[in-house]
Amino acid sequence: MPRIATVALVVHEYDEAIAFFVDALGFTLDEDTDMGGGKRWVVVTPSQAANDAGTGASLLLARAASDEQRAVVGAQGGGRVWLFLHTDDFARDHARMTAAGVHFREAPRQEPYGTVAVFEDLYGNPWDLLQMSDLSEPSEVPS
Repeated sequence: MPRIATVALVVHEYDEAIAFFVDALGFTLDEDTDMGGGKRWVVVTPSQAANDAGTGASLLLARAASDEQRAVVGAQGGGRVWLFLHTDDFARDHARMTAAGVHFREAPRQEPYGTVAVFEDLYGNPWDLLQMSDLSEPSEVPS
């Protein structure tokens, strides 16, 4: 069955993005390959627990290489949440991320589909940290 395996996220610099995703969010650095000419193939993946047992997508951290690309860093979703980080333990991951300096735009809240709070990555892209309730399916999350 087809699935989305990797999503490109445009970033300013590779190393600062790697540090944020690995150190602050707890992602794993899966690949960092020099492609020559200052270009790298950098892939990070959420930890297995946050990634629905390893079935979610990875992020390709793609360094902006033009003015057009630099203009969308932090705004790829047009200002709305467009990335969703699932967790099996909201309290644990919220506390760890907060201690690592991740900026949450709001306090955690209970919704019919689960526990959620919007946070920002290092460029200001809004994400949901989300623990689904036992009765909810991911398709029930409002967009």
